[in-house]
Amino acid sequence: MSEAAALVYVVDDDPSVRRALTRLVRSAGHEVEAYGSAREFLGHACGERTPACVVLDVQLPDLSGLELQRELDARLPIVFLTGHGDIAMTVGAIKAGATDFLTKPVRDDDLLRAIDLALARSVEVSKWIHELEELRSRVGRLTVREREVMNLVVLGRLNKQVACELGTVEKTVKAHRARVMQKMEVSSLAELVRIADKVAVTNPPTTPTRRTI
Repeated sequence: MSEAAALVYVVDDDPSVRRALTRLVRSAGHEVEAYGSAREFLGHACGERTPACVVLDVQLPDLSGLELQRELDARLPIVFLTGHGDIAMTVGAIKAGATDFLTKPVRDDDLLRAIDLALARSVEVSKWIHELEELRSRVGRLTVREREVMNLVVLGRLNKQVACELGTVEKTVKAHRARVMQKMEVSSLAELVRIADKVAVTNPPTTPTRRTI
């Protein structure tokens, strides 16, 4: 999955549950940080660490687990644990990006399997975000006119059509297009279109983007 050791955050207000979950997760070879409330977690956890995930109780003394979910970065997938879940709550949590929603008491194997899936998701989303940031940095190198040319080119406009729409000549458009290809580090129109599609997407697949801790 990754050379870095996986980190699992456990957030539960019951000390006995935190101790049991900590022992279980460590037995699987992962690092663990345990917190008794959502605000304690937000005040100490590092959201940039990957691979990482959160094993999160729904009912907490300050923010609920569902409220905390809205505060977290997409690189930090959540495995919910609850003793009072229902279908609507489960569906809402999964739609908001949780990788699993388990009911207490949970079998050790089921929880560890859910944690492994969440950690894999953390790596996937982190790679997606890193790639998107790199592509956007390339777009940032373009001048305003080069962006205009790129936008029209990826829509399938011919050079003479681009020139007509921008009120310039085809020779100038060809020069701008060549610089766009160079700055975007692509060798074909197909590659440029794929990059334009990726940059236009603001959320990683199936998971909403949220702020980092």
